[in-house]
Amino acid sequence: MSIEALKKVTLIGQQKHRQGVLSELQTIGTMHLIASQPASEQDMEGETTSTERLSQALHYLMDCPQKRRQVAQPKLFNKTEMVNAVLKNQHDRTALTNQRDKLKQRIQELTPWGNFALPDHAKLAGLRLWFYLVPKYQMAKVIASDLIWQCVHIDHRHHYVVVISEHEPKPSDMPVERCRTGAQALDDLHLALQTLEIELESLDAERMALTRWIYLLQRSMASTIDQATLAQADAQIMSVGELFVIQGWVAVTDYAALEAFALKQHCVVVQQDPDSNDKPPTKLLNPPELAGGEDIVHFFQVPGYHSWDPSRLVFVSFALFFAMIMSDAGYAFIFALIIGLKWRSMQQSEQGRRLSRLGASMAGMSLLWGVLVGSYFGVTPDSSVLLSVKVLDLNDFDSMMRLSICAGALHLILANGMVAWTKRQQLASWASIGWIAVVVGALCTWLFDQQTLFTALAGLGLASIVIFSGQASRSYELKNLISGAMALTQVSKLFGDVLSYLRLFALGLASASLALTFNQLAAQVGASVPGLGLFLQLLILLIGHGLNFVLTVISGVIHGLRLNLIEFYNWSIADEGYAFTPFSKQEVTKWIT
Repeated sequence: MSIEALKKVTLIGQQKHRQGVLSELQTIGTMHLIASQPASEQDMEGETTSTERLSQALHYLMDCPQKRRQVAQPKLFNKTEMVNAVLKNQHDRTALTNQRDKLKQRIQELTPWGNFALPDHAKLAGLRLWFYLVPKYQMAKVIASDLIWQCVHIDHRHHYVVVISEHEPKPSDMPVERCRTGAQALDDLHLALQTLEIELESLDAERMALTRWIYLLQRSMASTIDQATLAQADAQIMSVGELFVIQGWVAVTDYAALEAFALKQHCVVVQQDPDSNDKPPTKLLNPPELAGGEDIVHFFQVPGYHSWDPSRLVFVSFALFFAMIMSDAGYAFIFALIIGLKWRSMQQSEQGRRLSRLGASMAGMSLLWGVLVGSYFGVTPDSSVLLSVKVLDLNDFDSMMRLSICAGALHLILANGMVAWTKRQQLASWASIGWIAVVVGALCTWLFDQQTLFTALAGLGLASIVIFSGQASRSYELKNLISGAMALTQVSKLFGDVLSYLRLFALGLASASLALTFNQLAAQVGASVPGLGLFLQLLILLIGHGLNFVLTVISGVIHGLRLNLIEFYNWSIADEGYAFTPFSKQEVTKWIT
């Protein structure tokens, strides 16, 4: 659980080598730049303008359901013409889609009136046809009027009434406003719709053909972003006469390579360790197997450089909480099967590989937990082998509640323990130890009913919180007792956070109960409906367990994240940091379909 150590480095070189040094530095991609001066708004607008159309074109092509084999060689490729062609296709397709939708709605509204064309005014001796969609309960008003009318169609809600009159009937004569059917006949509308559909098919075929240029557009996008990033970095570095100065953060493990780079580029490099006034970025360092926790951490809050990295602990606890919420080996097997089917596609990117390992851990832990609770699609088997490994019972409310509370208490004890270790050079670390004593004392009082010993432990913890919460250094100051006393207001929050872990048991029980309910309902239907009962039984099982599986996965993800990123983070991360973002070039992975 380490945050990689950084060094603050300064590169000094001659102005004539400025562009070359920056370009090579971007290629190496190991330094997080420190802006010596802010980039101008004009630079930022230029970057946005240069990438917006490319990004729009790429998103449009990537959303195409079918893609062609990619062109890997940039021959006969003109980026500007290609982007214009893609965006024109998108614009035309959007316009035609809107016309088609309006035309379909128009046809749907006109169909009950029938296929007709309005006659000329001269043929009706100056009379006109006025169309009304009258609800059935309001037809009495139409019948009582002196108008000449005819009902041409009736559905379950309305009468379709045509009024013959020289002038539009007054609002007082008809219960509703007239419908505007338009002058086009239904056949003409169907013909127009057919024409639009053909044009849309041609645009779709053109869009599919354009997808062969996705890879080259991605390369152009990456090149454009690289150039914009390079220009922005060039505008932010300091110039002193004939020299330029680049400052940034580099990992200690990368410093030797940077030093060699500076020597090759005829630059002077100066390094120093971060001091108390610096706020370095945070670069998390985890093995590939547990790096999926970094994505969860970055999703919510990056810890400060002087804090600690919770990624590995979050990785394990998130998978465990997901398993406790799922609480079914059958659902875990389905989840593992889905991860297995998606495994190959997820290996195409670094983030995908991290998420695949996280998903595999979630599936494995869920399968193990499901076996321990003895639930297989809501059924507890009679097999002696499976029963022998069942050590937990979801219907044992008292035991499961104790287990959930203990899991929450342990989670928050680990959180405060890591804060105490991080602040071990300060007196404030004893406040975190005090919170641990309060949790342990309260928990043991509840579990073992040993009030004297453990109440004393909780009392010592509260005293430690009052005395040391306000101490931000190694020296003790009496005036900080007020801040320590105010920290006691967090006691209720602490117990509320511990009790929040009851959701692990509640959601696990809800999932198991719902699975059992669908099993019982399917059995009852199968027994009560001869012949067709087996089909209905399978249908209920498929739909019921499918719905329950989706709800369980959603609950496991949402509440697993909540317990880690809200309850746990509130007690483990004292300061917020920002991610280490290396000055580097964009990477594009070639793919062929």
